[in-house]
Amino acid sequence: MANKTKFQAIKGTRDLLPPETELWNRVEQTAREVFGTFGFGEIRLPIFEPTELFARAVGGETDIVSKEMYTFKDYDTSNELAMQYLLVFSTKDPKNHDETIELARLAGRLIRLGRSALENGQLSKSPENLRALDQIELYSDKLPGLASQGPREIGPVAAALRNAVTDLVLGDELALRPEVTASVCRAYIEHNMHALPQPVKLYCIGPMFRRERPQKGRYRQFYQIDVEVLEAITPNQDATKTIGKDAAVDAEVIEMVMVYFARLGLEGVQLDINSIGHSEPPVDSKNVCRRAYVERLKAALETVKGRLGEDSQRRIETNPLRVLDSKLESEQAIIEKLPRIGDHLCADCAKHYAEVKRQLELRGVAYRENWRLVRAGLLHADNV
Repeated sequence: MANKTKFQAIKGTRDLLPPETELWNRVEQTAREVFGTFGFGEIRLPIFEPTELFARAVGGETDIVSKEMYTFKDYDTSNELAMQYLLVFSTKDPKNHDETIELARLAGRLIRLGRSALENGQLSKSPENLRALDQIELYSDKLPGLASQGPREIGPVAAALRNAVTDLVLGDELALRPEVTASVCRAYIEHNMHALPQPVKLYCIGPMFRRERPQKGRYRQFYQIDVEVLEAITPNQDATKTIGKDAAVDAEVIEMVMVYFARLGLEGVQLDINSIGHSEPPVDSKNVCRRAYVERLKAALETVKGRLGEDSQRRIETNPLRVLDSKLESEQAIIEKLPRIGDHLCADCAKHYAEVKRQLELRGVAYRENWRLVRAGLLHADNV
């Protein structure tokens, strides 16, 4: 019988077909035209980077890093160690004496190859690899003693051995980009763009990847148009001038995006703005208002934890600000009574936010303040 397998786009992805692609081309071309008039240049970046780049830039405790990134190990599958790694990992749980002894033999050879690779520099002597090899050896040594027993006794040890094998890092751990800011900053540093006239104004158009729960309007491969303004700031740079300059840059970017939307003919666009303060102290300041506010917010959330949903309860520990972004109807009245960041901004952040609003008004850009905007708020750019 002929193979009747029907291949379809993976759930959470989509095909873009004509004439829809013509609309996409217009959206992208309009961005290039508008951004170009504001002095922005296009940057094209790899769609995968070291996982650590996103973990450090986005935050290891965020949903993006902890649950949503597509990661994979990149190593040469043709070398002897990698082939043995794959052989052990793909071996099914043993069901009898001979299969158990064979798995122990394969694991033993993996250990010998791994330790040899450590000595000759072919395998990183990282704590993760040293620990993984010790664990593989531990479970490999247990298997021969279980060979005469049944699958119930052998299975857990074989599973633990396989988990230890997956912890062995043979090469780089890479991730499909879930966002692009980290990649832009990496390129700025790698290519010494601090030597160019500052600030450097860049935009990027392309696909991003997140392991989202597929639902209407959300895709695992989605597309973004991202703009970034980067500038090397010297340690002795005047803080007052920096605040005014940053505010002008923020206002210009916002104005540019609103011009872009208008050029596309979008109607009913509402601009919301907010400030969530500094995550690190600004120049010549000991204030870290966001960190202090997050502590206040966390304390307030602890008092109402039992009335919040599962996601919000988890975020109290991992990222309290994201609770403010909740869309659950049952949580709205609770959130409205929580402390507001605007009441806890340090002097520098308050001045920056006020200047952004003044700049927007001078440019004729209408806006609405939204204290619950925590993922796209106005921030001081971190020093590069």
